[in-house]
Amino acid sequence: MSMIGEYLRVTAAELDRVIQDPDWALDFVAEVQDAEEESEPAPAEARHFSTYKTWDMLGFLLERAEFSVDVIHGEEPFAEDEDWGYGPPRYLRPERVRLAGEALRATTYTQLISGVDPAELTSAEVYPLAGAYPLGWSEPGVLEWARHWYDGLTQFFEAAARANDAVLVWLD
Repeated sequence: MSMIGEYLRVTAAELDRVIQDPDWALDFVAEVQDAEEESEPAPAEARHFSTYKTWDMLGFLLERAEFSVDVIHGEEPFAEDEDWGYGPPRYLRPERVRLAGEALRATTYTQLISGVDPAELTSAEVYPLAGAYPLGWSEPGVLEWARHWYDGLTQFFEAAARANDAVLVWLD
């Protein structure tokens, strides 16, 4: 099984309902995922976004850059007794989404990987571990693997910020 970073944009009213009724939230997530699976919207138009297996690599790079918002794991818990795949979900309030969108736009992927030795990923046991799919951390060009998902994450957060949305975050 794989661990996939997942995100869902929600309105203020939807966030209130999510917090009050986590069972509804999980059903709502499935409904949005199913609807968007057919249409495959671009990250800026999507309500659901995934960083695929790059979530831990992106987390490593963002932490190394002292990023101000935890866009990989979320910041505020809800449904703490629930397991949405690999633990309970969390969320970011609209003001944190705005800050994240601005910071993601200001931080290019090239800046994130500047000076990074791929051996650091191995030492930090970044998922997927060395030798695992898709590449071992020692393979040439491995730092480029997450560029596409970082760009999509940036577009997703910028769109959520423009709409004043909150974002649910979980690992599935």
